[in-house]
Amino acid sequence: MNKSILGGIAAVALIVAAGAGFWFGQQRATPAGAAAAPGTAAPAPGKSAGGPGAAGGAAVEAVKVTTAQLSKTITAVGSLRSDESITVRPEVAGRVAFIGFQEGQRVPKGATLLRLDPAINQAEVQQAQANLTLAKAKYERAVELQGKGFVSGQARDEAENNLKVGEAALALANARLAKTEIKAPFTGVIGLRSVSVGDYVKEGADVVNLESIDALKVDFRVPEIYLQQVSVGQTLQVTLDALPGKTYEGKVFAINPLVDAAGRAIVIRAQVRNTDTALRPGMFARVRLFTRTPQEALVLPEQALVPQGEDQYVFRVVDGKAVRVKVGVGQRRDGMVEIVDGVVAGDLVVSAGQLKLRDGTPVSVAGGKPAAPGATAKSGAANGGAPAKAEAAAAPGKADAAATGAAPRS
Repeated sequence: MNKSILGGIAAVALIVAAGAGFWFGQQRATPAGAAAAPGTAAPAPGKSAGGPGAAGGAAVEAVKVTTAQLSKTITAVGSLRSDESITVRPEVAGRVAFIGFQEGQRVPKGATLLRLDPAINQAEVQQAQANLTLAKAKYERAVELQGKGFVSGQARDEAENNLKVGEAALALANARLAKTEIKAPFTGVIGLRSVSVGDYVKEGADVVNLESIDALKVDFRVPEIYLQQVSVGQTLQVTLDALPGKTYEGKVFAINPLVDAAGRAIVIRAQVRNTDTALRPGMFARVRLFTRTPQEALVLPEQALVPQGEDQYVFRVVDGKAVRVKVGVGQRRDGMVEIVDGVVAGDLVVSAGQLKLRDGTPVSVAGGKPAAPGATAKSGAANGGAPAKAEAAAAPGKADAAATGAAPRS
């Protein structure tokens, strides 16, 4: 009985082992059989699904080197200043009797801005006038008496001196009286006053500021390496963060002969017209100084550059391959860069996809035909098996036939 059971178990085990071996053998044979299914063309010698010639090279974007009119410029930041600016301060002490302006008002040259109480100064003028009258009378009498021999020449000289002192005292009193009235030295816009009628102000106390803003000055600094490139008369453009979209033209009229030792910079002053009075002193300004007249220059998008150390390179597309070229770059502006040497106008340069390129790598320009008709298997593998997918997509009927075992349709 036991022998019969053991024999049955052994027979079942043999059958299971045989079935498992047959199943594993079928699984291994399936890929090869599917590839050789009826109606499927066999791959050409030396060309496998991912072999050479199956597809183009590395996909990239490229642009042509173009020319543009470029001016050599220097960019800097600066501050706007009034063309003329003063703080009104009295030269004599006194009580404010009259204020002749409204804050923020435009005032003409010569307009009375402030008048102090003139009572004391007027009295001083009258006193000086009386002293002068007396001194003049004494002098005339001394001259007459000296002519008759009644007084000496010294007495006459003393009388003449007293007359001159009296004249000077009157002039001084008149000057002090004139100082009680302050007039605008130029046309401008008045600021905010810090005194009121009735206030007592001392000599030199701040009263109000006056700004001439029809034209403004802009002061900015550039590194000393540009000393030979800047000169009086050069034009510039000023933009302001506070007024986006507006550009103001200006011209350099002065360069400080002293280089700032703290920052090794040159201080430049230019004048900017303020016809719409939108500009205000103290504003932050961005300056673009033109140091050269516009000239033809080769330009490329900045993203086409491949930096390596201190050098810059680009990849030219030549006969379907990427050729690395060292280039010299100039100024940059609005996402474009000036190319000084290394390429010529019309050269096709890779602008995107450079990270996967090496010198001599076959490339395919996006939107065009493959640039390398004999692409290597390495490029096909780099594209993630794209050649095999391309062949399958080219024969959908054959793929269906292989899967179903039916004959392909024409």
